[in-house]
Amino acid sequence: MKKDKSPTNTRALDKARVLELLATNAGANKRDLARLLGLKGSDRIHLKRILKELEAEGAIAGRQKQGFVKRGELPEVGIVEITGVDEDGEVLARPLAWDSNEEPPTIYVIPPKDGSAPGPGDRLLARLEKRGEAYEAKVIRRLEAETSTRLIGVLRDAPATGWRLVPINKKERTEYALDKSDLNGAVHNELVAAEPTGGRLAGFSRVKVVERIGSMDSPKTISLIAIHDHGIPTEFPQAVIDQAKAAQPIDARGRTDLRAIPLVTIDPPDARDHDDAVWAGPDDDAANRNGHIVLVAIADVAHYVTPGSALDKEAFKRGNSAYFPDRVVPMLPEELSADLCSLRENVDRACLVARMVFDKHGHKKSHAFLRAVMRSAARLTYAQAQAAFDGNPHAGMSDTVKKTLADVWAAYQSLIVARGKRDPLDLDLPERRVILGADGKVASIAYRERLESMKLIEEFMVLANVAAAEALEHKRTPLIYRVHDTPSKEKLFAFSDFLRTLNISFAKGQVIQPGVFNRILSTAKGTTHEAVMNDVVLRSQAQAIYDPANIGHFGLNLARYAHFTSPIRRYADLIVHRALIRAFELGEDGLTDREIATLPAIAEHITMTERRAMAAERDSTDRYVAAFMEDRLGETFDARVTGVTRFGLFVRLAESGAEGLIPIRSLGADFFQHDEKRQALVGSRSHVSFGMGQVLRVKLLEAAPITGGLRFSLEGGSEEAPPARGPKRPGKPGKRPDKTRFKPKKR
Repeated sequence: MKKDKSPTNTRALDKARVLELLATNAGANKRDLARLLGLKGSDRIHLKRILKELEAEGAIAGRQKQGFVKRGELPEVGIVEITGVDEDGEVLARPLAWDSNEEPPTIYVIPPKDGSAPGPGDRLLARLEKRGEAYEAKVIRRLEAETSTRLIGVLRDAPATGWRLVPINKKERTEYALDKSDLNGAVHNELVAAEPTGGRLAGFSRVKVVERIGSMDSPKTISLIAIHDHGIPTEFPQAVIDQAKAAQPIDARGRTDLRAIPLVTIDPPDARDHDDAVWAGPDDDAANRNGHIVLVAIADVAHYVTPGSALDKEAFKRGNSAYFPDRVVPMLPEELSADLCSLRENVDRACLVARMVFDKHGHKKSHAFLRAVMRSAARLTYAQAQAAFDGNPHAGMSDTVKKTLADVWAAYQSLIVARGKRDPLDLDLPERRVILGADGKVASIAYRERLESMKLIEEFMVLANVAAAEALEHKRTPLIYRVHDTPSKEKLFAFSDFLRTLNISFAKGQVIQPGVFNRILSTAKGTTHEAVMNDVVLRSQAQAIYDPANIGHFGLNLARYAHFTSPIRRYADLIVHRALIRAFELGEDGLTDREIATLPAIAEHITMTERRAMAAERDSTDRYVAAFMEDRLGETFDARVTGVTRFGLFVRLAESGAEGLIPIRSLGADFFQHDEKRQALVGSRSHVSFGMGQVLRVKLLEAAPITGGLRFSLEGGSEEAPPARGPKRPGKPGKRPDKTRFKPKKR
């Protein structure tokens, strides 16, 4: 560790100084930091307090004896797990422990000197050295494998090679071998789970089938691949099912009766649950002329899912529902999610209500929370609500519902004025929608229509979430916030470098607010850079997480924010409901002391399950798209470059939003270098450049439903072009060339 020789005292010692030291001395413990800073006696107490504060804020991770690291950094020595190899045959790994809310860095593994090649799933104790934004791992020793490493793959029976398991993971480029005795009844083209048996067969690692999942000939298996690959629980334990079936409709006694108020649900046409309803009306308070009262009623899931019950334990385990084109894997059994906790039309339902009062400018004057009973006046789709807002309500709509929608629309008009002044991040990111036919196969892929009715519901939900966070803070009741950090300095620098290539100025030292990005997005609107600018701005952002410590929500430009509006499908919202019940003494089933003590662990777990579900949903969509594109091999399309890496270009098709890769070898015989600042691949001889946002004419070469991968080439380009290689750089014998300038971007 580098000795810090600059003079210090307690006034000079602050959080920034500690973070600066940890950036160059990852893994330093309290004693190391005190020595580096030259601290003695009571000054060490000041250091200890700073370290505790940085840990609470999420700026660092670690333990005082084992050492600290700055969040987003890796220690000098750590455990990594092999994930596969890249296009150039480099072995890749991921850190086993990663506390940041951003994607972990890429780790390149230097093969051990004994010549043994680590394979996917192997865990290594390694010395980690930062190279640019990537890391290089030098193996210290292999760690004992876990008792079982499950592999998900498709069985293939080839006469020339025998039985093989083809992994569904895109990063795994190695097949596995099976003997007939390893099949457990499985057949060719079946999706299975397998485990290593030890030993090798025909030169491949040997595995055995431990679970048969489904035939790849069935379209429904596509979602099962993602579900099993990401370990999402699908079967409810019998005790959970029994408890759900025993649940009864609520007794209205002791609840605020809102059944006379015509609340309505507004959801997508394919919504599988209805856990929120809205109503608005003019405020009759003379002191709030032209003001509005808004009610957001949310299903009272806490009434049925009580702390410590079987239902509660399973809901926590799942963390959230996961949605796929052909199914939903719910957080709660269907008896609750589709019935007792669904705000069905003309049926009494338990709810927790945020009652908010706004002035004519959309500024909130007050809020209150009620435990109530309601009766939905109508189940509407976004399109039906939009038609009514546009003055064309459908023929069967009652006058009462028309009046509710008119008042809801009037309230929204004032709310968007206040929203505009708040200036939250305003990204335009079209969402792909996979439409399945009666046979379960993909009928079409299109972008979801973006209606003003959707924005209205989003705004009502955001305001209810804010009210929940504010109410609990006022009552000093612990809760789980939804937090979104400001973009990291590294991402802002990369963003600034890219903007410079478009002659757009961006001061790196400015105070960053969402409005800064909005002005850039507005400048790009209507130009050829519009789509790519939205992508680049999105990638510059941190990922939102759940945390009992509040740092605000950067994207929404809010000081405090909590998820309150979807307890059917998110455990975080259930925690907030229980906190409100406790804070306002709305029942005996509120947040318990035990839950309060474990809020950090709950927040960490549900952040993980949310990301797990998002990854599974994305992978499932990619596989459906690949299956849909299989019949279009050889066709050409217009595509926009959405990502540039050292191994090729990621492109998105204009007509369907399908995304795939143009490998660098398909760009021609030139040696292409990755220019990170320009986010481009540039030919060293031809100076031909391929960069972000560029529109190319591409040919589809491969569609792989198993992995969800699409591979393209440039129209008229060589499909069999040899991999482009550059001249070897000088270095010490046996030393791996520095590849940091080829660092792949995380997508």
